[in-house]
Amino acid sequence: MSSVEKAGERPATTQADYYALAERNLPGAGLGGYSLPEDVRFIVARGVGSRLQSVEGRWYIDYVGGAGANILGHAHPAVVEAVQAQAARGLHYFGTLNDVAVELSEKLQQIIPCAEKITFTTTGSEATFYAMRMARAFTGRNNILKFEGAYHGNHDYSAVSVFPKAPANYPVGSVDTGGVPDVLPSTVLIAPYNQLDVVERIVEENKDDLAAIIVEPVQRIIFPEDGFLQGLRRICDQHGVLLIFDEVVTGFRLSLGGAQAWLGVKPDLASYGKIVGGGGPLGCVAGRSRIIDRANPKHKGKPDFAYVNGTLHGNPLAAAAGLATIKVLEEPGFYDKLHEESRQLTGALQEVLDRHGLPAIAAGKRSFWQILFMTGEPHNQTDIMASDQARMRELDLELLKRGIYVLPGVRRFVCAVNSDEDFDETVGALDAACKAIN
Repeated sequence: MSSVEKAGERPATTQADYYALAERNLPGAGLGGYSLPEDVRFIVARGVGSRLQSVEGRWYIDYVGGAGANILGHAHPAVVEAVQAQAARGLHYFGTLNDVAVELSEKLQQIIPCAEKITFTTTGSEATFYAMRMARAFTGRNNILKFEGAYHGNHDYSAVSVFPKAPANYPVGSVDTGGVPDVLPSTVLIAPYNQLDVVERIVEENKDDLAAIIVEPVQRIIFPEDGFLQGLRRICDQHGVLLIFDEVVTGFRLSLGGAQAWLGVKPDLASYGKIVGGGGPLGCVAGRSRIIDRANPKHKGKPDFAYVNGTLHGNPLAAAAGLATIKVLEEPGFYDKLHEESRQLTGALQEVLDRHGLPAIAAGKRSFWQILFMTGEPHNQTDIMASDQARMRELDLELLKRGIYVLPGVRRFVCAVNSDEDFDETVGALDAACKAIN
């Protein structure tokens, strides 16, 4: 008997029933940082290909894509087959190696340019957290430099100047949440993305206690200007500072080798999230052997040991999904097709915006896209803050009403199984949404 039946209530069958339970049990009736307004929210029952279906049977074209990890869409046959086969052998082990995780580690070492070695994590947030820990252990320094507006997960070291209301007094940022110890933000320095001169000044002034610079190669929807990431590599080398790429989103999406391969810049460490597990609970930190080896259990008790541990690290179910996903990504022409279709979509969306005379752009490259109410591509978080975010949210909510699943104000992704029908419906929905807000 379910808890609902025990309480004398009928089981949840409709969307209203599920929301009644969610509102009783979950803060904000959500699963984290997002809670949609009542007139557009829905409960997912399943995902198939490029679409999600609600418990009431309505289909949505999914451009959230599991925060970018579902590059093959939902329930890809090869991934489903691999997961089913592994499930029959066991869902979870702990304390020793499993064969699937070892196979995945070898594949990751082959395709990630900086990966002399890797260590598994459960999530992308863990991966960025552990990368910072290893950088501190390796260098013996305390501070990390991150970029204003950059998201590196849900841990305390990330929760500085992610959602600033005003530009930072560089390198001092603002804390985005309660519960962060007062001392912690002093160890996180803030710089503006795409401004090498400011980065160079901050590093020069703080080099003696700066362990690493962590950067999203593509910060949300902001792409690096020519020479920016190369400049970070130069500055880090000059001052003995480590360079960490947060490839939780860009990894396997910009190219099979991620931003490192696409842009030709090799970091010292790189963090990956759910794409490593084909969308399942798995991530990793990849990088130089001398740094990754700080997590070797044989170093326990030494000052430069960096503790990395988790009961789901190397989870065999996720590892099987990851191996199956990578095999599809390795097919010839996979990325050429994905990125060309994405380019055509953003071009068609821009035509709609222009036809309605809206001061907005269909921003993005490769398989990233987002509609921003500004006249040119953003260069940093200050540009994003100067855009008309209220109108952007209004348009995104109108898209949701028309069956286009986007999170208001959040970048979105094209997946490999989006169809011409998807794109035609998306263009039509945008046309209707533009009429609604004009």
